[in-house]
Amino acid sequence: MVKAVSFFKRRSGMSVEAFQAYWRTAHPEVVVRLPGVRRYVQSHTLRAGYRKGEPIYDGIAEVWFDDTGAMRALAGTPEYAAVQADEAKFIERSTMGLIITEEHVVKDGPMPADGVKNVEFVTHTPGMPIDGFQRYWREVHGPLAALIPVIHRYVQSHTRRAAYESGRAPRYDGVASTWFDDTQAMRASASSVEYARVRADEPNFIAPNPPFIITKEHVIVA
Repeated sequence: MVKAVSFFKRRSGMSVEAFQAYWRTAHPEVVVRLPGVRRYVQSHTLRAGYRKGEPIYDGIAEVWFDDTGAMRALAGTPEYAAVQADEAKFIERSTMGLIITEEHVVKDGPMPADGVKNVEFVTHTPGMPIDGFQRYWREVHGPLAALIPVIHRYVQSHTRRAAYESGRAPRYDGVASTWFDDTQAMRASASSVEYARVRADEPNFIAPNPPFIITKEHVIVA
């Protein structure tokens, strides 16, 4: 199974409240009509994330398919055209990015019903081979992060190797998602020994200061 991860900003001049309301209540009507959708999740940037300015993204959408063939089959269909037309109503399409990923569940715990989800956009260190980056992230760094006690669930979404075959670098090499009870639990984790080990390990494989958003997850198609 593959997962399409898209990230974007709201349409210029649109309020955060209107954007989130439209995305959650109106847009799913066209997305769920896409043939082959196995799961669909929206993650909305928390309102508190706007107190100090605009976050890098207003949210991410994650859509699961059986394989890339199912995704390619959408091209030219009226259902996909309807999704694109509707996106223009609430998304600034020039800000949209997309990576096709393979998901690795590092810590498989329950997702708190009223919890928060931290989404970090990861890029490998310059000069590091992608195979080595993905292996290190999954096999070395992942187990370290899984030891942070307040993390309920931890998922790595690795950009598929096919994205690099054309010689063009994708926007990100992957997305790290971690679930917490609340933002207070996130802040508390930063003082733990386990968190310090994770931060100390990051320069070994990822570029510094990866962008992130703190979100509320909404499962549309389970």
